[in-house]
Amino acid sequence: MLNKGYLTCDRTSTGDECYTPFYAVDPIMKYLPKDKIVWLGFDEEWSAFYQKLSGGGYKVVRSSLKDGKDFFEYQPKEWDIFVSNPPFSLKDKVLERLYALGKPFVLLLPMNSLQGQKRFKYFENGIQLLCFDKRINYHTKSFISFDKGTPFASAYFCKDVLPKDLILEELCVYEKPLK
Repeated sequence: MLNKGYLTCDRTSTGDECYTPFYAVDPIMKYLPKDKIVWLGFDEEWSAFYQKLSGGGYKVVRSSLKDGKDFFEYQPKEWDIFVSNPPFSLKDKVLERLYALGKPFVLLLPMNSLQGQKRFKYFENGIQLLCFDKRINYHTKSFISFDKGTPFASAYFCKDVLPKDLILEELCVYEKPLK
């Protein structure tokens, strides 16, 4: 059967507004050391990554364009691991910058990000994946509810974070009400 959802989804920069639900942060938290500083480079205070990690006892610094801190030009004075769900249309530029910075990272990206001539040069030297049994239903038009039926599978693409290169996990889906 043809995957019409994938073929018709918005894969341009206007489709970049895919916010991570709280339940999708849970699986990566167990692999992040609490004694390291996590930089959230595309996150507002209301983001699920910021809420879950800062509320879970992690040392977190965050930045965003709304704060006047462009990920491609800014980095905090101190940080150890980068974690985020970056704009999908910028994934090549994000990966290029993260590999240049040379520190561990965690990116929530569509699974089809594995393919690509620009990304190949980075991934051929090793990439770690945390994959799930089901698709993540991202928040898009409104952070209050999910847009069900996401047309693509997602995974955490990691460098020097996971204990092995491929980890498969069941994704526990729940909705957390916002405060």
